[in-house]
Amino acid sequence: MKVLLDFFPILLFFGAFKLYDIYTATGVLMAATVLQMGIVWFNERRLAPIQKATLVLILLFGSLTLLLHDDRFIKWKPTVLYGAMAVALAVALWVFKKNFLKMLLGAQLDLPVPVWTRLNVAWIAYCVFMAAINGYVAAYFSTEAWVDFKLWGYVFPIVFLVAQGLYISPYLKSDKPAA
Repeated sequence: MKVLLDFFPILLFFGAFKLYDIYTATGVLMAATVLQMGIVWFNERRLAPIQKATLVLILLFGSLTLLLHDDRFIKWKPTVLYGAMAVALAVALWVFKKNFLKMLLGAQLDLPVPVWTRLNVAWIAYCVFMAAINGYVAAYFSTEAWVDFKLWGYVFPIVFLVAQGLYISPYLKSDKPAA
């Protein structure tokens, strides 16, 4: 159910674009994201910082897209989000010597400090990659190609998360007692 909730706004966006246009799809994305975050808040009584940032950026860039009737705003939203995430993770790690991933997930995962550092660096690289590839597609391809990329581009996070899971799996402790 959580996976469906995660993909709910992008699937509705894609469908609205295919049936109507980018402006209708943008309005649908905005409404679906507000609904999605409302459901998350109702279930968990909080929104994670990335969820808050996503909501604000979708509403901001979506509003600019609709008010100015310019699809460039909604197309560049992912680049801004991923770029901001990369900068935040990098500044926290290399300037403030804090590992956001460990701060967020350390209670659930017991990993060695070097593994946490490598994961953080991998997330920085991933966010830079996603910001760059979205920016490239937004700048050099049609809106229709960009929308298709948004849907089929979900292969990148899936591959990244699977690779991350494979990387940390040797460090995870089993709950089963030794035989």
